[in-house]
Amino acid sequence: MQIYLVGGAVRDELLNLPARERDWVVVGARPEDLLARGFKPVGKDFPVFLHPQTGEEYALARTERKIAKDPDSGALIDPFGGQRDLDDRTLRHVSPAFVEDPVRVLRVARFAARFAQLGFRVAAETLSLMREIAARGELDALVSERVWQETQRALEMPTPARFFEVLRDTNALPVIFPELHALFGVPQPERWHPEIDSGVHTLMVLEQAAKLSADPVVRFAALTHDLGKGTTPPSEWPRHIAHEQRGVALIEKLCDRLRIPNAYRELAVLVSRYHLDAHRVTELRDTTLLELLERLDAFRRAARFEQWVLACEADARGRKGLENRDYSQADYLRRARKAAASVTLDATELDGLDGPKIAEKLRKARLAALASQRRG
Repeated sequence: MQIYLVGGAVRDELLNLPARERDWVVVGARPEDLLARGFKPVGKDFPVFLHPQTGEEYALARTERKIAKDPDSGALIDPFGGQRDLDDRTLRHVSPAFVEDPVRVLRVARFAARFAQLGFRVAAETLSLMREIAARGELDALVSERVWQETQRALEMPTPARFFEVLRDTNALPVIFPELHALFGVPQPERWHPEIDSGVHTLMVLEQAAKLSADPVVRFAALTHDLGKGTTPPSEWPRHIAHEQRGVALIEKLCDRLRIPNAYRELAVLVSRYHLDAHRVTELRDTTLLELLERLDAFRRAARFEQWVLACEADARGRKGLENRDYSQADYLRRARKAAASVTLDATELDGLDGPKIAEKLRKARLAALASQRRG
């Protein structure tokens, strides 16, 4: 029995990156051999065995491995030229069997998002196979949970926008994310959006969100903040009246379809609905600003409020030539929330008051705090 370190751990080692996890392949053994050594089996078709001490995965030998390493000698087993592709910064499929699993379209796109910062590009022949998968309609069979799993992981990558660019390059975006696909080719007023195209703007916003925060929830909200522009009648272009509200229904539909967790849904809805209010916050009346904070539930959910602010800032910066613009609205919003949240009522003031009257008294005190903060 011979054991080899395989997959991402070997790749990351060759790229001088920290390995996230280690996988092993066992050659010359049967399932009962591993069971006798205390390994725990998981899975059915191609069972994986968990090491009794480390919990790392050990699989019986299969053919679709690009690089393996002998842990004793350090020798590489590289029958498909994986090290050459690493040197050339190329993401390439191993065999024609690649087309047998449509999930691989998502996985390649995710790898592109992870390694784009190192200069990696998807090989032309791999892109061709990905387009073939899309053309044959096989992406329609993807399980929603798997689509979201790959998407969520892509949102955690250094350059998440690359995930969606690859899907678009391979004609997979209109099938998997039709709401995003609908944005490309839709113009916006050049005065506010020098990049003009709504789809281009969306990916630029995602790029900015990735710079501002590692939180995939913030990044998802940035990605979906303008979905409503994809439903604007062409006769109204380049304006997009009420796109904020129209985008909410599209976010809800997307989250239902892919069974996206509520934390993502809730923030995305808030960013879609209120991102323009963030941009013009200094123009809002005190009462309107307080209403905005209340609708955001900013006093009870300060962490989510901060996520909202970051996604709105990403929207402001995700525009051609404006990536480094000052966004003073972010600190203005934070100061406003802090000022209103700091209000407390003395117990003697509340004596004999019912719930609605207490709420009204608190609201008046918060308005006064906002007015004072603005004057300061």
